Parts: sequence; C-alpha cells; structure tokens
Amino acid sequence: MDSKKTIEHIVNWLKNYSEQSKTEGFVIGISGGIDSAVTSTLCAMTGKKVIALNMPIRQFKTEFERSNEHIEWLTSNFKNVESDKVDLSKVLESFEETLKPDIQDFLVMANTRARIRMTTLYAFATRYRLLVAGTGNKIEDFGIGFFTKYGDGGVDLSPIADLTKSQVYALAKELKVVSSIQDARPTDGLFADGRTDEDQIGATYPELEWAMEYCENNENYALDARQKHVMEIYTSRNRANKHKIEPIPVCLIPKSHLS
Repeated sequence: MDSKKTIEHIVNWLKNYSEQSKTEGFVIGISGGIDSAVTSTLCAMTGKKVIALNMPIRQFKTEFERSNEHIEWLTSNFKNVESDKVDLSKVLESFEETLKPDIQDFLVMANTRARIRMTTLYAFATRYRLLVAGTGNKIEDFGIGFFTKYGDGGVDLSPIADLTKSQVYALAKELKVVSSIQDARPTDGLFADGRTDEDQIGATYPELEWAMEYCENNENYALDARQKHVMEIYTSRNRANKHKIEPIPVCLIPKSHLS
C-alpha cells in the first residue's frame, strides 16, 4: 500500500462528500485507539470544521489519557479542529437504574455505552451541521461485525472501512499519530474489566486479516491447528453478525398484492 496516496485519496473523498452534502465538516468520537486517531486526523486534513469529542463512561485512566493526548496533538496541529468532553457516566447510571437488573448483562451494557455515545455524536452533528465520521476498519465492519449496531456502527460515512487494521497502523505511522496510541493494544473500551479486542475475539487482527483473505480468495491449502481455530472464529462471527454486516433486509411485497 502507498500510504501517502491512500491518505490523499481519503482526504479528498471526505472533503468532496462534505461539500456535496452541504455540511460544514465532521464530528468524531476519540477513544484513545488507533482507528479514531487516524480517522480524526484524516478529517482534520480536509481543512473543514472538525469537532473531536472525548466521551468517557467510567473510562480507564490510560484510555482517557490517550484520548486527551491525541486531542491535544490534533488541536495543536490543525486550527480547524476544536474539542469537547462530555462525561456520559451519569447517563449510563440512569439506564442502570431504569432497566431491570436481569437485563443488564455485560454485552447489553457494553452496547448501551456505544449507543449513548452515538446519540451524543448526532446531537453535535445536528447542531453544527456536521457528518458523524465512522472509525470502523474492514475487518470489524465487513469481516467479523465487531461493532455495536446503531452504536459505533451508527455513522454517516466510513473513511477507513476499506482498510485492514494493519493498513490503518501504516497510515498512523505516516501521519505521525502519537506513539502511545500506536503502541497500545486495541480495545473498544466498552467493558468494565478492560478486556482488549483480542481477549474478546480470541484472535489477533493479523490472524483475522489472513482468514478474511483466505475466504475472499477461495484458498484451499491445508491449515494447521491454529489456523483452523482462527478460521472457526472468523467464519462463526461472520455468520452470526450478517445482520450487522449486510444492509437491513426489506420485505418486498409482490406488485399483485398491492394492486
């Protein structure tokens, strides 16, 4: 991959999309992870208005600090970027007080966090005529569906969704994203126990990229034990999350029924 050409292409795509949609720029949630760091930098490079939001919900100190470090770097390098912090912990607490306790398992509340943040992003987007920029990469969005439906999957456009995680890291290096983010283990920051993406998935991103390529190219060479396990993880998640990966199904009514 030619990182410089890829960056230029995405920046032009973002700028053109915003201009065609008659919007002022972009709003993006900053998580302290590599995907939001790269995406927000690409948005900033358009020269259009960018609001970088830090939206902690009982956030781990290291994640919160990485988010702030990136926002400081972003605002110091791009005059068109402004930032805000919206602490959403009390909003989550309100949900916890309202929902029945037997509904509140790990996954339910993790997804609730993501959906609270999505609602906040759209509040800013509506007020300032901005587009919500998505941060999902190709593996997450189209491989294993590793995102929350109508949470971090609720966006207006996806600048890096055609790039693998490895390619996102390559762009981060070219963009000189702060080293603490480049060195951090990927995590969605949605679980109270601080589990990483690899902890949740059971495979690394390079392994998942291999599995995705194996399936897309219809490879049929013999697999070792680890490769078989990774392939099982990839294919099972891909099947289970089709409802997120594919467009919402529409029940088409025969014309004869409507006449």
